Amino acid sequence: MAEKRDYYEVLGVGKNAAKDEIKKAYRKLAREYHPDVSKLERKVAEEKFKELSEAYEVLVDDEKKKLYDAYGHAGVQSTFRGGGFDWSDFTHFSDIEDLFSGLSGFGFSDSIFSQFFGGSSRRARAGPAQGASLRYDLEITLEEAYRGAEKKVNLPHAVPCEECKGTGSADGKLENCDTCGGSGQVRRSQSRGFAQYVTISACPKCRGTGTKNTNPCKTCKGSGQTQKTSKIEITIPKGADSGMRLRVRGAGEAGPRGGPPGDLFVILHLAPHKYFVRDGNDLLIEIPITISQAVLGDEVKIPTMDGNAMLTIPPSTQSGTIFRLRGRGMPDPRGYGNGDILARVVISVPKRLTKEQKSLLKQLDESLGDYAEKPRPPEVMR
Repeated sequence: MAEKRDYYEVLGVGKNAAKDEIKKAYRKLAREYHPDVSKLERKVAEEKFKELSEAYEVLVDDEKKKLYDAYGHAGVQSTFRGGGFDWSDFTHFSDIEDLFSGLSGFGFSDSIFSQFFGGSSRRARAGPAQGASLRYDLEITLEEAYRGAEKKVNLPHAVPCEECKGTGSADGKLENCDTCGGSGQVRRSQSRGFAQYVTISACPKCRGTGTKNTNPCKTCKGSGQTQKTSKIEITIPKGADSGMRLRVRGAGEAGPRGGPPGDLFVILHLAPHKYFVRDGNDLLIEIPITISQAVLGDEVKIPTMDGNAMLTIPPSTQSGTIFRLRGRGMPDPRGYGNGDILARVVISVPKRLTKEQKSLLKQLDESLGDYAEKPRPPEVMR
């Protein structure tokens, strides 16, 4: 697999680029590489467009950008499901019309769109549209991530008005717009010499809907939507980790003009644990032992995610020694078994001693002589 390019290089912006500059760069390149209009082979254009969208989603989000600046691609790889890219999640432009909308700011107009692509850049009437997607940040415990869980969250979002059935009209009837005659768009002609230019744009009065509401619903004030708090059930898969993104389809905002609702994206955050630190699918833990246990050996009880386990400490164990309990770590989200528990033993030195204890230690020290080892490089916990 080819190494990912730097996101700033992909969008052609500097690391200190403002959010507006990032958006502008993305829109410009997206128009060039969108598979429906690019001159490149479709498969190549799709890969380019995916790369652009991935870079854009990270750099335009303050939290993801901060992680990327600090750790590179590794800091945000969980956002893309373990490094893979889900094309269906990136719908910055719902279709070719959305991609080229608003080109007047870049020296284009709707009439030019019509000349190149054969038709109006607007639909005859703005029909139902999908609602906005929502994000919800959810904290879970290590135990919930280990076993999997069902969580219920209260989510405030827009829903179709029950009173008017989402139409926005008290009697459910909408009339054609007087300005555009129900087409949802207006045409303006302009002659320049022997050439005639026609500009087609959304009707400013009805905003492209083609209708007017003469009897607005009192409950939703004509919007067709009301606010509601719904209880949403979230399924936490086994092995879930911080940064994992779960998608609940249809749990987002209601769609305008009776359109389908958007989706809910749940971002998981793993709460700190009293014993373990997670490292991928492995669990790290530190086990304090006494000097006598380290010297003479012993069996100590250590916690696991399924109760306690006995760990054998061999005689003459050095402080910092790591013991591996295979298969006792976190389950892999893809079903590839469990990680391990890495238990590092650390000799706990007593803070207070009686005179008798000090005397006994001195006697032991004299009998052992100089047993300290020479200096050596530190060991890492792997």
